Amino acid sequence: MSPEIPRQRTRRLAPALLGAALATGVLAAASAGGTGGDGAAAPGGGAELSDARPAADAAGAGTDDGRPGAPEEARPPAYATRGSAERVPPRWAEATAALARSVEPLEAEPAVRISVAVLDPVTGHTLRYGAGHYETASIVKVNIVAGLLLLAQDEGRPLTAEERRLASDAVRSSDNDATHELWAMIGAEEGLDRLNARFGLGLTRGGEDGHWGLTRTTAADQITVLRAVFDPRSPLARPARAYLERLMGSVAEGQRWGVSAAAAEADGTALKNGWLPRSHTGLWNINSIGRVEVDGREYLMAVLSSGHRTGDAGIERVEAAARAAMDVIRSTGRA
Repeated sequence: MSPEIPRQRTRRLAPALLGAALATGVLAAASAGGTGGDGAAAPGGGAELSDARPAADAAGAGTDDGRPGAPEEARPPAYATRGSAERVPPRWAEATAALARSVEPLEAEPAVRISVAVLDPVTGHTLRYGAGHYETASIVKVNIVAGLLLLAQDEGRPLTAEERRLASDAVRSSDNDATHELWAMIGAEEGLDRLNARFGLGLTRGGEDGHWGLTRTTAADQITVLRAVFDPRSPLARPARAYLERLMGSVAEGQRWGVSAAAAEADGTALKNGWLPRSHTGLWNINSIGRVEVDGREYLMAVLSSGHRTGDAGIERVEAAARAAMDVIRSTGRA
């Protein structure tokens, strides 16, 4: 679970924050029995593609402050169901090897694992590298707020002023106290799992005993989280999606690292990052998810990682992986 980072221009974790994050991670991991997923899967694992094409947007009822429209049926969105007949564009099939060649050197240290997923919402093609589960740290805050919005939508109401305050603090400032309250509001780990079934997440499980930062997930599932925010076929109505998008587009200045490195400019980027030192290894999980705009085209990207000696080293590798993925996509002509 990541501590709140003050607004600052540096893209690196300040020394004082390292101690605060370490204390948070020690308590969380110790309470969870130190059974988190460092080393849960072998490094690498290769890259793969899938093809799931989004539908056109439909108008959502409500206002632009997160006010929901009519409740949706409790079933996963269409994009979360992958058929066996999916076709992979030849150029993107070639890109899998290129992405592996770029990311594998970033896993040179024995404990380091990295998983990357990038979705082109226009074509519906997803480029992936790596496998296995990772502890979310604070990227789960997007998932939690999305769940809160879905619950409010079910009740046919907008978020209350207090809910909006907590959601803003959790996403924009990565405030842990606000997240604790939101976690309880959605029903903790069991509530998150129920909501995620509706969002179409099949491999994510909420952290037990109040440790939301130890929620376990995959890069592919984090793309599904992002689709809940940015895809027109999301169970969330358009105003709710727009509200969460605005939160992700205005995170505290010192937290704008990560997948944003794949974009030439920060404009158009909406993201959430997470950082977590593990007490039983002393190594760091560094994660980043979001939407980036490159050459006038938007992509959804998730980079998850673990096993870093320091938080700064993890940030550097995550950003390098994000840049590598976009370089590969550019070189393949976006299939």
